[in-house]
Amino acid sequence: MAHDHTHVQEFFGVRAADWDTRFPDDGPAYAAAVAEMGLRPGARVLDAGCGTGRALTALRAAVGPRGTVLGADLTPEMLTAAVRSGRDAAGALLLADVARLPLRPQCLDAVFAAGLIAHLPEPATNLRELARVVRPGGRLALFHPVGRTALAARQGRRITPDDLRAEGMLRPLLAGAGWRLLSYVDEDDRFLALAVREG
Repeated sequence: MAHDHTHVQEFFGVRAADWDTRFPDDGPAYAAAVAEMGLRPGARVLDAGCGTGRALTALRAAVGPRGTVLGADLTPEMLTAAVRSGRDAAGALLLADVARLPLRPQCLDAVFAAGLIAHLPEPATNLRELARVVRPGGRLALFHPVGRTALAARQGRRITPDDLRAEGMLRPLLAGAGWRLLSYVDEDDRFLALAVREG
């Protein structure tokens, strides 16, 4: 049964038009995170929950003209903003739920996911779906342009022990979904967890 993502769509839908102007300096952080994925020319990569497509240009640069770049998002307004900014030139945009991707098994080399994990309705199941579409040995990057402490402060909350992005929570969550955590960075100016597809 499909999940009701209305609240996610409403949250991001009303913010889509000015999303990029709210975070104008994030571009270099996105590019640095993409660079750490080790993508090769010709690779096939998905930006899961791509929003306004801020990672698409960096992903295209990494995989080159013969590579495949897809951006999938649940919120039509975010994809419209991506088109308005011209980022659709870097990759094909899909209006799709990352919990049920319209992609064949093992068709990708990597998935980039910025700020996604906090919005997944069933993280273990949803991360398994991302694993389904990635070949064994492929990569997953869970990214945020600020770390957990900085993000919590921005949102006016405290970090709790059940925070999915805490390393102690994330490592077994990924392992149960077919991923092995390779590296974990949680600093004020970035969060980046890199994992490899097992199997």
